[in-house]
Amino acid sequence: MATNQKLTKKQKADRVRAAEERERREKERREAAERTKKIFTVVVCVILVLALGIPTVALAFLGTGA
Repeated sequence: MATNQKLTKKQKADRVRAAEERERREKERREAAERTKKIFTVVVCVILVLALGIPTVALAFLGTGA
């Protein structure tokens, strides 16, 4: 049996469908990774703002009370 045998139309259609499915899954995986990265960036920014803002506000209150 030769490995380069002719593919039937159904086999060609199945291969094309499988390739499209792989591409769709890869695209979804990339989009999910981008979303996760964006969420992580926002969370880190919020933590930094709180970490820098809370002590500043506390010092402002302590400074005016003295």
